[in-house]
Amino acid sequence: MNIVDRVRLGLAVGVAKTITALVRFVGLGAASVLPGAISRRFHPRLLSLLCEQVKQGVILVVGTNGKTTTSLLLRTILEDQNYKVAHNETGANLINGLVTTLLNNTNLIGTLSADYAILEVDENIVPLLLKDCQPKVILALNLFRDQLDRYGEVDTISQRWQKAIAPLSPNTIIVLDADDPTLSYLGQQLTQNVRYFGLSEPNLYLEEIPHAVDSIYCPSCGYPLTYEGVYLSHLGDYSCEKCGFEKSKLDVNSQDWPQILIGVYNKYNTLAAGLVAQELNIETTAILKTVKAFKAAFGRAEELTINGKHVRILLSKNPVGMNETIRAVNDIKKMGKSSTTLLILNDRIPDGTDVSWIWDVDTEPLVKLGGNLVVSGDRTYDMALRLKYSQETLPQENNRVKLIVRENLKEAVQTALTLTTSEETLHIVPTYSAMLEVRGILTGRQIL
Repeated sequence: MNIVDRVRLGLAVGVAKTITALVRFVGLGAASVLPGAISRRFHPRLLSLLCEQVKQGVILVVGTNGKTTTSLLLRTILEDQNYKVAHNETGANLINGLVTTLLNNTNLIGTLSADYAILEVDENIVPLLLKDCQPKVILALNLFRDQLDRYGEVDTISQRWQKAIAPLSPNTIIVLDADDPTLSYLGQQLTQNVRYFGLSEPNLYLEEIPHAVDSIYCPSCGYPLTYEGVYLSHLGDYSCEKCGFEKSKLDVNSQDWPQILIGVYNKYNTLAAGLVAQELNIETTAILKTVKAFKAAFGRAEELTINGKHVRILLSKNPVGMNETIRAVNDIKKMGKSSTTLLILNDRIPDGTDVSWIWDVDTEPLVKLGGNLVVSGDRTYDMALRLKYSQETLPQENNRVKLIVRENLKEAVQTALTLTTSEETLHIVPTYSAMLEVRGILTGRQIL
């Protein structure tokens, strides 16, 4: 780094740290984006200069679902081995948020002290980011339809990723979910050091393919894929009878691994973080020790005790995510340990303004098991209508669900808590902005 870069970097750091201190002092939030946005004006290569300083390398975590939980698990594994890790834990996953995270880990003259940087990255900015960052590892979890008003279809995203990753060093470690046909095919086109995780547990197959599927056609030739079984959405064991494309060979045996938290999707998160850690030469016994003691990130199967009641928050922001949440909630309802679920639907920018995705969610199984369904959020009545249609599919004698509509979120939370006994778990299923709101109500403090 030449003297001019050093001076400009120091100026950018000084501005960023001043803005961060001011924003937090006046209580305007966590200052997870603004410092990066302003400091970038002082040096066009700021992101590149910061990434180059990460001692052991940058780890990018991309995908539609599971980024925060997987990143936190991987961070915890690394920190348990005494590595210092920079991580955009607030979820600010666009360029300004990534820059802010790295700046927060520098001293006053711009020297970055982290051994690793784990950066959760929005799917759409991967090509832009890779122009300024040469990562050690790229971990791709999955690709589902999510906020189509912003992203478009999964094939388009995959093609952009392939074009952006292709010029990277052949030593770059690419870790992909082989159960996702789109990602498996992507890996087969790359020349880098590609590794695959996935499930090899037929006992976890779904009884049928859900409505919220995206990639059931061969990414090579377009012919319908033949599935031996599906674990969630389009993730499963598959092959193409026409061109011979098939699921990539796994580099980890899922049956040998426990999982964090609840739900099949968290088994994927566990395997993803575990495989990356192994590629970083961390002993498997050490990884498993961390997995067994892991605690959830905020809102992601996070568990709280409120007024003596057990509460679990399950962020759900797209069809696949909510289907898996319903699957996990129903497993607990069948054991008689949960009778009330609070669903909160917002349509703000962090959630995606198009809420039509709720009609791709299989809400019928949730309604079929009965109990109390409390509905709230900015789009209360959209969610209530979706559940009402699910009710109409049931014979009258089997309709055991009580649908409760509360426009006011505080009233909805209180109603749900009141209906929950001390022996049960209240499940709260919010979109992203709703999760932040409900957490503020429950804990008395805001995250962002």
